[in-house]
Amino acid sequence: MIINTKVLRARLADTGAVWFAAVVIPLFLVAPALWNGYPLLQFDTGGYLARWYEGYLVPSRSTVFGVYLHFGEASGFWLNLGIQALATFWILQLTLRVLGLSQPRRLLAIGLVLIVTTALPWLASMLLTDIFAGLSILALFILVLQGKKISPVEKGSLFVFIAFSAATHSATLGVLLGLCLLGLMAKPLLRARVPWSGLLQGTLSLATGAMMLLSANHALSGQWAWTPGGYAVAFGRMLQDGIVARFLNDHCARQEFKLCPYRNELPATADEFLWGQSMFDKLGRFKGLNDEMGYIVVHSLADYPAWQAEAALKATVEQLVEVATGYGCTEWLGHTYGIIERYVPAQVKAMNAARQQRKELSFVAVNRLHVPVALASMLAVLALFGAGIWKRRSDDLTLLAGTVCFALLGNAMICGIISGPHDRYGARLAWIATFTALVAAARFFDDQRELKLRRDAL
Repeated sequence: MIINTKVLRARLADTGAVWFAAVVIPLFLVAPALWNGYPLLQFDTGGYLARWYEGYLVPSRSTVFGVYLHFGEASGFWLNLGIQALATFWILQLTLRVLGLSQPRRLLAIGLVLIVTTALPWLASMLLTDIFAGLSILALFILVLQGKKISPVEKGSLFVFIAFSAATHSATLGVLLGLCLLGLMAKPLLRARVPWSGLLQGTLSLATGAMMLLSANHALSGQWAWTPGGYAVAFGRMLQDGIVARFLNDHCARQEFKLCPYRNELPATADEFLWGQSMFDKLGRFKGLNDEMGYIVVHSLADYPAWQAEAALKATVEQLVEVATGYGCTEWLGHTYGIIERYVPAQVKAMNAARQQRKELSFVAVNRLHVPVALASMLAVLALFGAGIWKRRSDDLTLLAGTVCFALLGNAMICGIISGPHDRYGARLAWIATFTALVAAARFFDDQRELKLRRDAL
């Protein structure tokens, strides 16, 4: 047997590169947490963590994610970060593979660029649902549109991953559901490019995620109920826009609302109203005001349709450009600290010793790079998708760009209109635009290299 030493060396080099990437990328993805000395926390972290212990449902706090955090407590939550880093590596390499760009060195290069230029490592290093938002979009793209290129085991793994991701946050579920509906509408135009089997699997994964959340809610609270809070979140956005004050001024003369005596003292922002020391606390918080907030939300939509439409459009546009990394990480996180002190006291010493809690964490310099990269990437992906439509292409790259564009738009609409624009909601998805732009650049260089080889052959 004649052994081609050049081929053997190439294969060994590729194998080494694969293992090198498999170690380096996940390690660098949790580098912010390693530097911090403890997983990064955010204001919402405590609300999720407490779901395992408190036995009742809290607005916008998924019990599924709470259970996930609970299982990582004994490791100081490093188990959770390990899962997030490995899941990120898995989805990145799988996406590149189905697009025909699976070379180990390319995976390493794209991974490192994402780590340096986007919010990705900060998301992977944080005890929050946000890392699963972007990863689930790529996972859905693979499962629905690229199912023929992956194994049954990989399909099953993606199915479970998407279901879990959808169960961690209602906005994530909304974006994923919107993409499935969009695929259904595009089916007559794209035909075989959007297989029925893929659409069915993607839709069933979301239904499984919904059942996963309902089951977890029942197991922890005894209620077969969806995670509450939709009306309260929408109320907060309308309060910021001045709609709530106008509604109260127009209706308090003939209707009695608990908020009527405070209509001239309403806070300027939803965060101040819901999470600050406002009349919301005096009136019983969610339990005392949920019905009233729901009434005001529904009836203000009917009373001021033009104003609501204008506010919704403005919120969507603002959300599209609010993409800075680190929102909510540099503040005093009193609620999260209190939950950890109460339920996981063994973690208090490590938590307090972390750089984040010592106020050594700043994103000013980071965002000088991350924000322009995110905005430029979003424009590049939009241009890529537009070019594909103009040329009537339905290749894999155009489909990925379209998926990302509609995901970004859907995320901006859901988060901006319902919750109000925040950098956090933009940053958690902007990195997939940068990833798509890097994929397009890699494909371009491959095409140029192939063209050069053909010219040289002639």
